[in-house]
Amino acid sequence: MAKLFFLLSGENETLPAAELKAILEAEGFDFEVKEQLDLVLRLEATQDSVHVVNLRSAYTKKCMLELFTCEATEAAIFKAAESVDFKSILSKGDSIAVRVRRVKKYSEEISSVPLEGKLGKHILNNTKEIKVNLENPDKTFFGVLTSGKFVFGLKLAEMEILTFSERRPRKKPYFHPSAMPSKLARCMVNLARTKPSEFVLDPFCGTGSIMIEASFIGCKVLGFDVQRRMAKGTRRNLKHFGIEEEGVIVADSRRTPLVRVDRVVSDPPYGKSATTMKSTTKQLVKGMFDSVRGLLSIGQLICIASPKTLGISRVGEELGYKHVESHFAYVHGTLTREIAVFERV
Repeated sequence: MAKLFFLLSGENETLPAAELKAILEAEGFDFEVKEQLDLVLRLEATQDSVHVVNLRSAYTKKCMLELFTCEATEAAIFKAAESVDFKSILSKGDSIAVRVRRVKKYSEEISSVPLEGKLGKHILNNTKEIKVNLENPDKTFFGVLTSGKFVFGLKLAEMEILTFSERRPRKKPYFHPSAMPSKLARCMVNLARTKPSEFVLDPFCGTGSIMIEASFIGCKVLGFDVQRRMAKGTRRNLKHFGIEEEGVIVADSRRTPLVRVDRVVSDPPYGKSATTMKSTTKQLVKGMFDSVRGLLSIGQLICIASPKTLGISRVGEELGYKHVESHFAYVHGTLTREIAVFERV
């Protein structure tokens, strides 16, 4: 087990850390959370887990091998740095860079750029034949000032966020204003503890955002939509990204024609730009919960989005599901999404 820390996105208060832990659970990694700070999660896990998190996560930005954590004062930082054997980390001829990130307005009395220079000088003074290369270093040391602490380590991975930007709703051939952002769709797939090669069903597939993100982590994907034009739009989007789905079916989510799936992940219609075919969102969701019960084995998960005002956690529990967790994502003045996870019991 290695000491690791992850720099998380600030796009949501709770989703990034929850997603990271869900990925580790889905992939079967043993881990122990040591501390959760603002935008930083410290934990112990095998270094093999870093590659998987980097491939799957929507809201993890960087991962570092932790070298030390201390109070956010320069005296404490350099005292902690003295305890690190940088010779064992660096090889002869390596080039390095040191980066320091401040979260929000923590520790404003410490200037981040001068701290980078002082830490770089400390490393150079305690190693041999090492040079600085700020443009393309062999190894990057990364520190974070957050929650009154300084966490410092060697960067192991950095996530490529451009891929999500390329899959945002307006970049897809078939667009609908109610389409879910690709990052949130990926996060929901991860919160369902989805494993590669599993069958993932989206019973309200819309433009296919969830199906696309599930496919990119190696899942088999199926989708329903009661509107033929939406089903056609989903297939068009899937084809655009080279995805061969198991099926996109024009069907009512309350009357599923399937026998078995492994996970259900969905964003049912709600809001002014979505049509609910003369049913309320609550009626659609309750019907979906009843319909998919027979498709899931005990212990398997559903991740569903809905307006906060719907109270989806209560709805699922009333229908006999175990509520695992909920997170809230602000969209605009009249809509905050509740992202809820349920277990089939």
